[in-house]
Amino acid sequence: MTSGRRVVLALDKFKGSLAAPEVVGALAVGIGRVAPGVEVVRVPVADGGDGTVDAFLAAGWGRVPVRAEGPTGVVGDSVYAVRGGTAVIELASVVGLVRLPGGRPDPLHASTFGLGRVIAHALDRGVRDIVLGVGGSASSDGGAGLLQTLGLRILDAFGDEVVPGGAALARAVRVERSGLHPALADTSFTLASDVDNPLLGPHGAVSVFAPQKGADADQRATLEAALTNWAKLIDPDCADRPGAGAAGGTGFGAMAVLGAVERPGIDVVLDLIDFETHIRGADLVVTGEGSLDEQTLHGKAPMGVCAAARAAGIPVIAVAGRCLLTESDLRAAGFESALTLTDLEPDPARSIAQAAPLLERVGADLATRYLNH
Repeated sequence: MTSGRRVVLALDKFKGSLAAPEVVGALAVGIGRVAPGVEVVRVPVADGGDGTVDAFLAAGWGRVPVRAEGPTGVVGDSVYAVRGGTAVIELASVVGLVRLPGGRPDPLHASTFGLGRVIAHALDRGVRDIVLGVGGSASSDGGAGLLQTLGLRILDAFGDEVVPGGAALARAVRVERSGLHPALADTSFTLASDVDNPLLGPHGAVSVFAPQKGADADQRATLEAALTNWAKLIDPDCADRPGAGAAGGTGFGAMAVLGAVERPGIDVVLDLIDFETHIRGADLVVTGEGSLDEQTLHGKAPMGVCAAARAAGIPVIAVAGRCLLTESDLRAAGFESALTLTDLEPDPARSIAQAAPLLERVGADLATRYLNH
């Protein structure tokens, strides 16, 4: 019986298949079968996109339910995580692509209005430190919607408020800040993001991300012009800052009006869940996500976990649905090796459908190779 050994499972979701807590749970079952005496520490993680609030709830933060408008105005249930005076709010779960009714995109009119509703709810509870996870948005409204909910008036030439959505910002001529929620003056905002794009231009919010939100070439031209006008109105210099283009320009609105500071999402998550304490005394850290690829190397969750574990002198194994990186890529990134579901089930559709039992097998294999001695 193996005993006295400790492994930390710190994985992100397998997109389209399993949430991070389910990934970690399946691996833990497999490890337990082969090495029942090993202490398994479960620490699901995220990088600011969908699953971020789940990671905090799994770490013991409080769960606060709230009803808010989705990207097209349909009200639904959402939830955020809170501990003390800090809240973690996930854009994706409120106004993200996953909240589009029937999955139908609405690139010109989708907005972040409902996200402001959740922020206001947290402010009214006394929260004064807000982390916004800003991946997976359905809109390109420059954060205008969430600011409108918080009391910013965006007016057209006739003095009427512009309607929510990115396209309408083309008609905006002035803003009034006097009605902003009073608690905002005492509140700090952190943008947890893995995107460093500016607001405008060929690398901006519209050019890079609007096609994923259903925008054709004409709609992209409309949105780019609208966001250009919005930037001139609010803070032209801020439009060039890294991260301003995150979540359809939500980064820009949050920076320009709320004074938000952008940080890599995984770094924020690891800090707030006190990851260093979880890995203290561990023999092995296991991290991963659905696909290990070039994107992973640019600040995604597994890289943040790997860096933290390596800094503590702990070896790191990657587990993924598939791996498109070479062995030398993995080594250079700091991983000892990678185990994948496609090694066991090469058919992608079956690999995704059977992710949980396959992860149990990977867990057993991992325990045999690295823990059972």
